[in-house]
Amino acid sequence: MPEKIVRSLCLFAESIDALNIGKLASVREKLLAKGFVIQTERCCIPLKDFALLEAALPNKNLLISIGSCNLKFVIDNFYDFCKAKRTSCHIDITEYLTEAHVDLLFRLMHEAPEKLFQFAFVVNNAPSSPYFPSANFEKNGFAIGLQPTNLAAGCKLLKDWFQNMQQVWIELADIFNDEQGFLGIDSSIAPLFEGNGSLLHFLTRILGNFDKIVLSDDFMEITAFIKKANPKPIGLCGLMLPCLEDFVLANAYENGKFNIERNLFLSMHSGLGIDTYPIGVNEAPEKVLRILQLLRQLSNRYKKPLSARFISDGKAKIGEMTDFQNQYLKDVIVRNL
Repeated sequence: MPEKIVRSLCLFAESIDALNIGKLASVREKLLAKGFVIQTERCCIPLKDFALLEAALPNKNLLISIGSCNLKFVIDNFYDFCKAKRTSCHIDITEYLTEAHVDLLFRLMHEAPEKLFQFAFVVNNAPSSPYFPSANFEKNGFAIGLQPTNLAAGCKLLKDWFQNMQQVWIELADIFNDEQGFLGIDSSIAPLFEGNGSLLHFLTRILGNFDKIVLSDDFMEITAFIKKANPKPIGLCGLMLPCLEDFVLANAYENGKFNIERNLFLSMHSGLGIDTYPIGVNEAPEKVLRILQLLRQLSNRYKKPLSARFISDGKAKIGEMTDFQNQYLKDVIVRNL
C-alpha cells in the first residue's frame, strides 16, 4: 500500500468551551498506530473574534478557521484578520455579490497578500469539510481529509488507484465508526507538490497529455467514484485543482494550458472551483468581478459547491515572476485572467 497521508484532521466545535483538544490527540494516536502520516491538525470554531481565538488556542501548529463570515465583518475586522497568522475564513457569495467583495480582495492583495492563502469566496458551500478555507461549522465532531494522490503511486490504471482509495476509506470507517463525534471522510482529491503528490503527474503518466485528458471523461470518472464509493462522506467530496499547490498543474498554467476558462470548465463537471489561482496586482477588478459573477451563477444553476481563492505576492504584475515565499505555492510568471 502506498503512503497513507491525512492532509487535514479537523475538529469542529460550536464554541471554545465545547472544544475538546484532547480529542485531536486521541484520534491522532489511532491514525499513527495504523500507519497514517498526518500533515496538519486543525479546528473550526464559528467564533467571530480572530484575536481571541488565536489567543485561546496557543499551539502554533494548530490551524484555525472561523468559517463563514459576512463581508462587513471581514472589513470591520480587517487588521485582526491580517494579524491572525493561523486563521482562515471565507465569505459566502451565494446570495450577494458586489464590487465591495472585489475591493476587499484587492485590499488583501496590496496590504496582506499572504492572507489570500487563507481566504476564499464560496458558493453553495458544503459544511464540515476539513479543508481550509472552505471549512464551515455545522455540528460538533471531527472530519478527516486525505491527500489521495499519493495512493496512486505505482498505479498503472485508474481502477488501481480507486481500489487503494476505497481500501483506505474503509479502514478509516472501521477505525472510527464507533467513535463519538466522527463526522466522516471528505474524499476530495487534494493534490500537493509534484511527483506522487501531483494529480496531473499521475494522470499524464497513465492517460496522456493534459489537452487529451481535458476532453475525455476521465475527470468525471474520478469524481463519480469518490462520491459513490466513500463509506462515510462529509464535506465537499470533489476534485480540487489547486493551480499553485499542484506543481505540475502550475507548469501547465505557465504554458497557457490551465487558463481560467479551462479551470471553470473542469470545475463545472468535476472540480470545486478556482483554487490558489495567480492574479497580477495590475489585473482589472472588473474582470475579477465578472469571473466571480459567472462562478456564482454556475454554482446556483447547478447547485454545485464552488469557491474562488486567488493568490498574489502583492508585487508581481501580469508577465512577472512571483515570489510567494510559501512552501505550498509554486512561483510562476503571472498570466492574464
